[in-house]
Amino acid sequence: MRIYGRAAIRRAISAKSSPYYGIFADRFSFFSSNFHSVRHKDRIFSPNLRRDLSCANEVDEAIFLFRKMVRMRRQPSVFEFTKQLQVIVNLKQYSVALQLFDEMRQSAAPVNEYTMTILINCCCLLKRVDIGFAVFGIFFKQGYKANVVTFTTLLKGLFLDGKVADAEKLFKRLLTLKLCEPNDVTILTAIDGLCKAGHVLTAHDLLLLLEKSIYKPNVKAYSAVIDGLCKTGTVDNALQLKSKMTDKGISPDVVTYNSMIQGLCDFGRWKEVKDLLTEMVNRKIPLDVVTFNILVDAFCNEGNVKEAEDVLEIMTRQNIYPNIFTYNALIDGYCLQGKMDRAKEVFDSITGSGLTPCIISYSSLINGYCKKGKVDEAWRLFLEASSKGLEYLDTITYSTMIHGLLSEGRNADGWKLFNDMETRQVHPDLYTCNILLEGLCKTHQIAEAFSFLRVIEDKGVSPNIITYGILINGLCKDGKLEDAKNLLNELPSKGLQPNNKIYGAILGSLCDEGFIDEAKDLLIKMERIGCAPDSMTYNIIIQGLLKKKEFDKAIPFLEEMYKKGFLADASTSSMLINHLQGSKKNDVLLEMMKKVVPKM
Repeated sequence: MRIYGRAAIRRAISAKSSPYYGIFADRFSFFSSNFHSVRHKDRIFSPNLRRDLSCANEVDEAIFLFRKMVRMRRQPSVFEFTKQLQVIVNLKQYSVALQLFDEMRQSAAPVNEYTMTILINCCCLLKRVDIGFAVFGIFFKQGYKANVVTFTTLLKGLFLDGKVADAEKLFKRLLTLKLCEPNDVTILTAIDGLCKAGHVLTAHDLLLLLEKSIYKPNVKAYSAVIDGLCKTGTVDNALQLKSKMTDKGISPDVVTYNSMIQGLCDFGRWKEVKDLLTEMVNRKIPLDVVTFNILVDAFCNEGNVKEAEDVLEIMTRQNIYPNIFTYNALIDGYCLQGKMDRAKEVFDSITGSGLTPCIISYSSLINGYCKKGKVDEAWRLFLEASSKGLEYLDTITYSTMIHGLLSEGRNADGWKLFNDMETRQVHPDLYTCNILLEGLCKTHQIAEAFSFLRVIEDKGVSPNIITYGILINGLCKDGKLEDAKNLLNELPSKGLQPNNKIYGAILGSLCDEGFIDEAKDLLIKMERIGCAPDSMTYNIIIQGLLKKKEFDKAIPFLEEMYKKGFLADASTSSMLINHLQGSKKNDVLLEMMKKVVPKM
């Protein structure tokens, strides 16, 4: 990042014109004749109340009051029943709300359209939108009319259940059949749902369709699409859409700007970030904690922690207090630079700011210590996180600590921690398994690595190209070149294509064992299948030849590397220089060295 960009951004966010300057079985009675098509294993209603015990007192009190209302000789109005049912839904006790509704029906308590919508919402939040539609159909047959809230709830349920195409179809039917008048919430539910499901272009097209209708999208709908475009890397399209909404008289808000600033920061387009910040100030749109967090995180990711600290200072001076995301970004920034003392200071300051370190705070610091080889410090921090409750023991933290232990040769401790992870029902993912496989291969326990591979496959974990790359590299290092080649040839049948790193391991072993012609043939094969050899590939081959003192055989590869625009890496350069100093003059090799060895 240019100095101009950094300074300009600091000026933009601390300008005097800124307003911040200086400162949630059995069928139940009502539906028993209507849910005949629902299989027994799919029933979500149980006569026994099941609930989250974390809010037991509130739930028990709500249930007691609800049942008292049901038993009253003169029952309260439908409004009172609906209000109390909503209380239970607000406590996220969706199954409880459904069972209590069953009790309402058994006692002939009054219901209305709002009761229907609450029931549908419970089904949707339980990710059983199919039951929600069944409820809708039953009420409809009973003469109750659905309103925009009901359809919006069903729309939200389809997105929650991953039925994106059905959600899009429902929304368009609402428009074409005029089933209801979609409001701002309905429109936002559709557009935001599409964006979050990765259907950003569909959301964008829907936005354009709405612009031509009587249902005009508001700033939140535009912001959802702009955010989706930025997250998919099409920032220029997002900026164009922002200009378009402004031309239509719709003013972007801080959420709109934050999405664009994040998108621009992701691509290092700092001048445009500065322009947007200046535009916000001119429009009197106040920067919020999210805006500042984006800037702090972006500076840290680029290694400019000093600039991140400057942004933090401006932030606090404007009475916008950092949250846990701010601190996590700074911790990660210092860890990336290897400044662990400073990272620990920031970590320790979290509590003093009235906040509590979260799992990301711990994981970042643990990862930083492990990368610096300070595994004991990382282990102490891991134990501290462990003592604070199981919520801190997630897969990433375990994987990071296991990797640190294995990297320092503490294999027994790493496997013990893996066993503890499974005992605590923290499920290892493929990343965890790859770490363990690599540990086994590095200690030449190849048979054990393949046994572990079969174990994780039996548990439903699907190996990826990285997994097989680790195994192929392990076989090569263990002198099992034929086994490595056989595994390489099996990859396409597994739906995987080898990459340069895997080919590099095979090529290195071929050269080490003197199979130069086979290495050349493999290079040609790589080109043919669209995996062009890169700088790493050539350096691996040349290093293998130089180790065997096959200097004449290395020259053609040096020439080809030069023609492709690649340079020798530090190891290759060192080996070439050492050879030149300790042997008789080789003019051809000397000329090639001048071309491929980087100038100091």
